[in-house]
Amino acid sequence: MYVLFDDAGRFHAGRVLADGDSSLQVELESGKRVKVKSANVMLRFDKPAPAELIERARALAGEIDLDLAWEFAPDSDFGFADLARDYFEPGAGPEKQAAALFRLFDAPHYFRRVGKGQFRKAPEETVKAALAALERKRLVAEQIAAWAGEIAAGRCPAPVREQLYRILFKPDKNAPEYRAVVEASRHTHRAPLELLKEAGAIASPYQFHWRRFLFETFPRGTAFPPKLEAPRIADDLPLAEGLAAFSIDDSATTEIDDALSVQGLGTGTVTFGIHIAAPGLAIAPDSALDKVARERLSTVYMPGWKITMLPADVVEAYTLTEGRDCPAVSLYATVDEATLEVRGSQTRLERVPIVTNLRHDRLDALVTDEVLGGVSAGTLAAADAGFPFAAELAFAHRFAQALKARREVVRGKPETFNRPDYAFRLERGDVAEGAEPATGEPTGDERIVITPRRRGAPLDLIVAEAMILANSTWGAWLAEHGVPGIYRSQASLAPGIKVRMGVKPLPHAGMGVAQYAWATSPLRRMVDLVNQWQIIAVARQGRTAALVAPFKPKDAALFALISAYEAAHAMYHDFQSGIERFWTLRWLQQNGVAELDATVIKPGVVRAETLPLVFALPGTDALPRGARVRARIAGMDLLTLDLHATLAATLAAAAPAEVAVDETETGADEDDGDVAAGPLHLAIDDSAQAAPAVDAAADEDAAAQAAAAAR
Repeated sequence: MYVLFDDAGRFHAGRVLADGDSSLQVELESGKRVKVKSANVMLRFDKPAPAELIERARALAGEIDLDLAWEFAPDSDFGFADLARDYFEPGAGPEKQAAALFRLFDAPHYFRRVGKGQFRKAPEETVKAALAALERKRLVAEQIAAWAGEIAAGRCPAPVREQLYRILFKPDKNAPEYRAVVEASRHTHRAPLELLKEAGAIASPYQFHWRRFLFETFPRGTAFPPKLEAPRIADDLPLAEGLAAFSIDDSATTEIDDALSVQGLGTGTVTFGIHIAAPGLAIAPDSALDKVARERLSTVYMPGWKITMLPADVVEAYTLTEGRDCPAVSLYATVDEATLEVRGSQTRLERVPIVTNLRHDRLDALVTDEVLGGVSAGTLAAADAGFPFAAELAFAHRFAQALKARREVVRGKPETFNRPDYAFRLERGDVAEGAEPATGEPTGDERIVITPRRRGAPLDLIVAEAMILANSTWGAWLAEHGVPGIYRSQASLAPGIKVRMGVKPLPHAGMGVAQYAWATSPLRRMVDLVNQWQIIAVARQGRTAALVAPFKPKDAALFALISAYEAAHAMYHDFQSGIERFWTLRWLQQNGVAELDATVIKPGVVRAETLPLVFALPGTDALPRGARVRARIAGMDLLTLDLHATLAATLAAAAPAEVAVDETETGADEDDGDVAAGPLHLAIDDSAQAAPAVDAAADEDAAAQAAAAAR
């Protein structure tokens, strides 16, 4: 005797060896012997053989019309053998009974299982809904197959193109667009990014990087909510009498956060003023503008464009524009003109007359501090320098040098600037006819101009040291009054000791200051705006400020803001680094550069000597740090930001002062300004397109960071 039995939803048949009250010993076709519970036996039969029965029953099951079977089935519960007799014939044998069992079991949308071998037909409405769902599923499967075929053939269907960034980076793995890409990738054995690129889904590498950033960081777009107006400053601020303030920024800067002033030259005591734009006097905590700023947390910078933290109209209301008396939080340092020692400081809330906005790109070449034969030969020492505020800038530069020297004593080592920063400018138009600076959101087709900018140049140094002085002084002032702030600290310059953000006024070893609180960029950084609120509270209330300041000691909101800022800053920095690398590679393309001189910064990794570019170079693993080489460009990928190069030659070593290796070891306040290739992380399966991550070396030094922040 044979039996057909159910084993966890799968049907098997075999010969009965022993038949007990509650179980049977059954030998399968393979010779394996199994124990089967009597309750799981569906059918007993003498012929045909088990394998033959299952084969014939499966064939017959496929011929059963489910609609007709549903019509034949009774409204009450029934067994599969009953349906076989109603559907086939009254004397339906084992094969037809097994066929009915298989068909009923495989059609849960028509028949519900109510027990072993027992079924009940589903309501008509349920059947119709299930059939409609099955039809949709069939159509979706056909659509997926069609889209996958198109992608494999080099054509990108519009629905897939529209979901490109979601497919690659935040996919819904049940979405047909995603499944089509996966299917095409598996079918062709090619990486999804490569397939989509060749299928025309990515027409512009620049737009790919830009739209990806917006998708991940600004999913609701970069537009500000409507009706956000700049609040009026209610304070009746006094005007700073007899003061002429000037700012130092690039021409493209609209968020002018800081300005300087110098009074009392020639008297023996100079008052050095640092004036910071004061949106904190108007924007209230928990206001609509505060919520927008807390969502963005910082302005995002990139060549030719930026996404501001605050709306343009709001920035315009508080920026330090020349020709206006601008509300400011001012720090006045009383300085001995001979020794350049700071004798004291004072903070005021006031209106400051901004006489002019000086611009780096127009003055950097004019404001110099060369020393020849031990004698200053730069324009800062000239009686007729020929640029605005020459005497004030000359004093500010001497003061900045003194401040830097004192910080270096605390640091225990000097800050050196052996590498330049780089400025990126986008242009449109024919170069031969005179290209114009690009305006508006970049397209990726602009011509890129990259120019070096010496780190530690006079104007940079003036601004950097002024901002460090203000941030360290205000940080101490907040702590003295028991008012919490957001600080940046670094325990030591030892390798691996990173800069951290917190609410305690701890030393910053990289800068050589006792404490450091960001407060000089309130138009472009939320941390600075928060600290400005706290500083304003102290300026207004003095010793009782801790009672009225927006943030109290151990305020959870401060810790939350620090966490959110660090996460946003990391995303913004990664994007800025990546997009600057993109434009650097575009510069190589546009100028037809075939070879680059570079310096080894670690085994197998080099830095270009005249570009902000770090890349892997095979053949340099055994060369010492600082060795100079010539790399021959073999190719590049603007999507993955890979630069492929081979070693063309080793070059003569440069003089120590000329070696463009980062020797500052400052451990300072931000990541290195050079751009290393970062991995292109795809959320889709089987992505083989990630570029190798390259460590771009140490953190950027403090003074250069402060100057960049001021710009």
